Amino acid sequence: MGMLDGKAAVITGAARGIGRSIAELFAKEGAMVAVNDVVEGSAEWISESEYKDRLFPFYFDITDSAAVKKGVMEIKKQFGKIDILVNNAGVEFNELIGMISPANMEKMFRVNVYGTIEMLQSISRIMARNENGGSIINISSMVGIHGNPGQLVYSATKGAVIAITKSAAKELAPKKIRVNSIAPGLTQTEMMDQADLSKLQGRINNISMGRIAVPSDIAGGCLLLACDYASYISGQVLPVDGCTIM
Repeated sequence: MGMLDGKAAVITGAARGIGRSIAELFAKEGAMVAVNDVVEGSAEWISESEYKDRLFPFYFDITDSAAVKKGVMEIKKQFGKIDILVNNAGVEFNELIGMISPANMEKMFRVNVYGTIEMLQSISRIMARNENGGSIINISSMVGIHGNPGQLVYSATKGAVIAITKSAAKELAPKKIRVNSIAPGLTQTEMMDQADLSKLQGRINNISMGRIAVPSDIAGGCLLLACDYASYISGQVLPVDGCTIM
């Protein structure tokens, strides 16, 4: 018996990294999972997954309102319902004040904020028809809580995700839809592979557990908030940061 047996889930930005890890864990725990990404064919890993019979790719742009409506209806048609949404898709550009690119700023807000709202709006309507509502999990960031030099815009978008989480939780609670957020700390992803770790050493030294998170750490937090054991938890932001001293 898996913790998500009989559930239908949607994970955005799931072609790689944290999103892929969440999708695979949810499938392992018994859920049927819609693996969403904007790049057609980017979730080819599904064919090699141990849980490929429960993983289904759906390619559409979460910032395009019409594409979201169409994509979500296709997912609903495939599964018959949607119980879980993880708004994981995000982009990050790190730029110092005075060097912030308007194009990068717009892209971050479009994906990280507008895309989260588009998916939440569309899928919450479907969840409202479920007898037991549903669970929406928005991936924010510890920098959305504490801020960080060089990440003014990124932290602003993640702070917005936290505000979205709290307001949506209050509005959707009467429909039995829970809305929570996972706030990862530094996490080892492909984006991190391009970073200069020497510049991050100060932040790494502040992690009490002594290591950077891996995607499965974030996936585990999502599983906790997605399962029925968390049926009375909503409007919360759960840091998954290895006890980082900020």
